[in-house]
Amino acid sequence: MANVVVVGAQWGDEGKGKVVDWLSERADVVARFQGGHNAGHTLVIDGKVFKLSLLPSGIVRGGKLSVIGNGVVLDPWALLSEIDKVRGQGVVVDPDTLMIAENAALILPVHGELDRAREGQTGVAKIGTTGRGIGPAYEDKVGRRAVRVADLADGATLDLRIGRLLSHHNALRAGLGLEPVDAVALKAQLLEVAPRILPYAKPVWKVMHDMRRAGKRILFEGAQGALLDVDFGTYPYVTSSNTLAGMAATGTGLGPTAVDFVLGIVKAYTTRVGEGPFPTELFDADGERLGERGHEFGTVTGRKRRCGWFDAVLVRHTCATSGVSGIVLTKLDVLDGFETLKICVGYELDGQRLDYLPTAANLQARVTPIYEEMPGWRESTAGARSWADLPGAAIKYVRRVEELIQCSVAMVSTGPERDDTILVTDPFAD
Repeated sequence: MANVVVVGAQWGDEGKGKVVDWLSERADVVARFQGGHNAGHTLVIDGKVFKLSLLPSGIVRGGKLSVIGNGVVLDPWALLSEIDKVRGQGVVVDPDTLMIAENAALILPVHGELDRAREGQTGVAKIGTTGRGIGPAYEDKVGRRAVRVADLADGATLDLRIGRLLSHHNALRAGLGLEPVDAVALKAQLLEVAPRILPYAKPVWKVMHDMRRAGKRILFEGAQGALLDVDFGTYPYVTSSNTLAGMAATGTGLGPTAVDFVLGIVKAYTTRVGEGPFPTELFDADGERLGERGHEFGTVTGRKRRCGWFDAVLVRHTCATSGVSGIVLTKLDVLDGFETLKICVGYELDGQRLDYLPTAANLQARVTPIYEEMPGWRESTAGARSWADLPGAAIKYVRRVEELIQCSVAMVSTGPERDDTILVTDPFAD
């Protein structure tokens, strides 16, 4: 049976939640494989709005196993709060519907405090983090001083983990003018939350391996976007994990042969939250119009998103680095009514034309987009569910995007409802 990875192919906020929800109807397992509660998905189901950060999007659909993989850094308090919230909306969340990897690293209060203290330093360039401790938690994971889910089951192990963690953090906190963390109090906090977290803890790699052998369909759900990847994104204005499709394998414990189709989610224009280069960013009425019509505010932070024209150079890059099989072009309806549309087809830097974004941050900040103009359309594409529902100019726009990014369109999304979708290629086809 086909297994599908869904990844954002821009800077996040591309509409992954709706696509995962659309696909989850035929999936048996929906697995998150990286990120933390800094990533938000908004789902609209029968008029009811669900805002998820840690829980996989499949949780709102009955009969699915939702998995939080080892590639995720987990804030247990944020997770329990989110569980309580969706339960209040009528969603069933229990150990039969949700599974957490035993080897997932935890986000602790010390991580959020460090994150916010660093961002608040004067004279230091801001990264634009959400301040929720994701970066420091990944640092501790790589530094081999993290507390992991399995550690919650044993007090003696917790003592060892906390001791190693705080020998590092209290030294950092002293340099930042913060009070040291009390090890006894932190352990008490963890032991208090442990009985509510441990029932969900499982060897995710083994369960998913067994389900794959049994022929179950697995949907891997990425967070953020490929341009925020710690290696291939606009460094240092990136997240602290690998957001590319390859992370689906290491972030759940399944090998790369488990992936059959990579679906890249791409807005029909471009947005970004936070700091960092953005070659096609608009500061005029067109940018304001995109933001207003697209309701461009962060799901988690509420921050206004920066808006710009579609950048084919960057999407071609992300399709290559994630091995994208096909894209979903979302929010096509936001472009309705524009007399002229622009697509970035290259960059100019110091008199030279480039067909890729340079790696060096100072060069990224200096590139000038080279635009190709296309006629817009006055007809509405909102809610279109077949090619016949689209105006000719909209179809030409979609086809030109395909040519420029060197990747086919598998679906077109024309509204927030899950059925406002034109299906071209079925990712789950055997």
